[in-house]
Amino acid sequence: MTAPAARPLRLGAIGTSSIAWRRVLPTVVGMPEWDLVAVAGRTPKKAALFAEQFGCAAEEEPEALLERADVDAVYVSTPTALHHEWAERALLAGKHVLVEKPIGLDGSEARSLCALAEARGLALREGFMFLHHPQHTRVRQLMDEGRLGGVVSFQSAFCIPPLPEDDIRYDARLGGGALLDVGVYPLRAATLLLGPGLEVTGATLRTRVSDGLDLSGQVLLASPSGVLAELAFGFEHAYSSTYTVWGDRARLTVSRAFTPPATHQPLVVIEEEGRREPLDLSASDQLMLLLREFASAARAGGGDVRQHTDSIAMMDLVDAVRATARRIPVG
Repeated sequence: MTAPAARPLRLGAIGTSSIAWRRVLPTVVGMPEWDLVAVAGRTPKKAALFAEQFGCAAEEEPEALLERADVDAVYVSTPTALHHEWAERALLAGKHVLVEKPIGLDGSEARSLCALAEARGLALREGFMFLHHPQHTRVRQLMDEGRLGGVVSFQSAFCIPPLPEDDIRYDARLGGGALLDVGVYPLRAATLLLGPGLEVTGATLRTRVSDGLDLSGQVLLASPSGVLAELAFGFEHAYSSTYTVWGDRARLTVSRAFTPPATHQPLVVIEEEGRREPLDLSASDQLMLLLREFASAARAGGGDVRQHTDSIAMMDLVDAVRATARRIPVG
């Protein structure tokens, strides 16, 4: 006899962000693993708009959403400065949590959330969709197989053009700035591919004269085995979302590393002594894979917590960048 399908997990959303509207909630409502129950935001009017769009209830206050018995898990997409507060409240209310990246403002916030989730047997996931795309698993396999030879360096960039002046990512009080918005992607990619123990050996931040907000930056890292990494990020560039792994035999480049659309066929290229070898990889919906993994972790009562270690390590790198960086005032 076929076992009955598990009922969908009931999700509440705290935050009425652009990413929730454009990507996450439209994907949630199309997945059998999830049932979107309610949404709450900073203003009841916007929450009502989301509720109408996605066919769920609207709560006037996030606290009311956390009190609902019909919510198993919470998706937090508030401004970055509020990630820790609402993720913590949701965990204390007994809800599994998917929090948008980054998990907090610093290493201390990351540690406290991860410890709370583990103590309560709840799933806590950070919204780095790219980690779930199979192209990075293939890259890791090629590195482990020695296809590139001995790895000596890693380069990565996530850069976007300037944002509208009223974008919340320009508000330092809300956790804005390029480091926490786009800089965390190449930092997270470095921890994924180079492993633990990365050290910040240098950093530069271009900062706004008016308030010190970081607009772009560059970071140098070194791994315990001597692999060097060069990272670039910012709000001041033509678009780039890429990384390159250099070995003593070949180099490998991923041209759409962090935000590939679900229909995008990955372009992964290996170059060796004038020979260019494109790898034939399949398109994949990295957001759907993240949401599916989060559902599995919630059903398992927390699941694999190795991601917690990596989230903490990345936020420790953010702290080290802040402590190390030479700041160049601009504007």
